[in-house]
Order: sequence, then C-alpha cells, then structure tokens
Amino acid sequence: MDDFIDPDVADRARLDFPDPDSSDWIQYKHINEQKLGCSNRDLLRDIHLQIIDEFNSSRFLELLSILTGIPELMADETMDGGGLHQIKRGGYLNVHADITAHAHHPTWARRVNVLLYLNKDWKDEYGGDFELWDKEMNHCVKKLAPLFNRCIVFSTGKHTFHGHPDPLQCPDDTSRMSIATYYFTEESKPFTRSTEYRARPADGKAKSAMIFTDKLALRCYDFAKRRLGFGDIAASRILKLLSRK
Repeated sequence: MDDFIDPDVADRARLDFPDPDSSDWIQYKHINEQKLGCSNRDLLRDIHLQIIDEFNSSRFLELLSILTGIPELMADETMDGGGLHQIKRGGYLNVHADITAHAHHPTWARRVNVLLYLNKDWKDEYGGDFELWDKEMNHCVKKLAPLFNRCIVFSTGKHTFHGHPDPLQCPDDTSRMSIATYYFTEESKPFTRSTEYRARPADGKAKSAMIFTDKLALRCYDFAKRRLGFGDIAASRILKLLSRK
C-alpha cells in the first residue's frame, strides 16, 4: 500500500532516522545479513515511537485482523527484532522465513509483519527490492521496491520466504530505511524454529554451504536466547567486532 501514513509524518520519520554510524544500532552482521536495527524505546526518536505506537494500537490491530483474516492479533511492545532497520551500501538480507515463535513468549506464534519504508527518491539501480519467493525456493514470485511511505503487510509462516539478497548499490550517503512491527497470536504449543535462511538456485555450492552453516550457528544463538536469556545487544557487540575483520 502506497502513501500509507501522512506524508509529513513519514518525512519527519525519514529525516529523524539515526545516523548509521550511531552507537544506537544493533549490528545484525553475519553471513546471512548485513543490516542495522534499533528496538530500544529509550533510543528511538519521538516521531518513530508515535508511528510504532499507532501500529501497535487496538484500532490498527483490528484493521490487520480484518485485512489478514487472522483474529486476536497481538502486538509486541518489546519490538524484539523489529523497530528501526537500516541497510547501507553493500548490505543485504538473504532470503528467509522468519522465526516462528517469540523468543521470550513461548506461546506467541508469529503471524504478520508490517514494513514501512522511508526511502525518498529511491532509484531502481540502487536495488534493495523486497522479494517474495515460492515455498520450494525455485523462483522469486514478486518484487517490490522499498519506496517512500510504502507499506507491506504479509503473513509469516514456515514457508513465507522473503528478503533482499543482492547487496545494495546505493550511494555511500544513502541507506535503505524502514520501520518493522511484528504481530502474534496466542497458541498453546506453537511450532518453534529460528529464522530459516535458504540459498537461491543461482547462489552456487560454496555460498549455499555458507548460508546453511550460518543458519546452524543462528540455531544455537536462538537456543541461548530462549533458554539462557541471551540478548541481541551482547550479540551485537560480538558481531560488530567480527564484521571489522
């Protein structure tokens, strides 16, 4: 959906986006992704909090339930893995199906994602299209450019593969900016699996092996996060050090 929120509000959100070199960001930097995230309410600007709080409001949840046909959706006030996302030149997010249950609420099944893009004057040659793939990972079914004030709403499940796997080709002073909110339903025993990254048919054996190996490492991290309370901030510090090498 284009022109999703008031354009002046969207522009304020764009202009207030933290600098990518700010220490506010969590470093999601490993084989399967190169991006920045911020979900700490204490670090977010007021305009971003206003948008996120509206997206988590009861009236927006009601709208999402009507739109998706999924009743009793719940917002994640902690924004675990969501909030602000930013990707610089060379960054990417390999094709994946999202984590299926909340890391800190074992009975919360992940059901819907909402992405709001804040990229003004985005050019086709920059890349960064949001891609939807078929469940067999044979081909890309749909591509959508991350245009300013464009909102994408999609259901999440075991086989909802999506991402933007090709490195961004935008100028160094430009980045791909978005706000992400995730929604859940209460279930007694939801299927639980960490993010399921997949290689594309053209990725080749070496890259496919790296994607698979990194996915297994993330399985271990997901276990630590669920069972031991390990957090993204601590992991971010480690990944930031490793990314320099």
